[in-house]
Amino acid sequence: MNGQNRKDVTPGIEVNIVLKQDQRSGKLTHGIVKDLLTNSPTHPHGIKVRLVDGQVGRVKQILSPAR
Repeated sequence: MNGQNRKDVTPGIEVNIVLKQDQRSGKLTHGIVKDLLTNSPTHPHGIKVRLVDGQVGRVKQILSPAR
């Protein structure tokens, strides 16, 4: 599942994001969502989130969907 729809991304889910500095390479970073930073219902590059460890990036893959 991609992370383009805000309704699919909720705090506590497991995701892969791409950090700002990794956008060129496409390197993914694994983590748990703490906060949603994108307010619009969808975003073509992925919903921007803050992970529990403080890193910020756009969701590329949702690994554990919300229950």
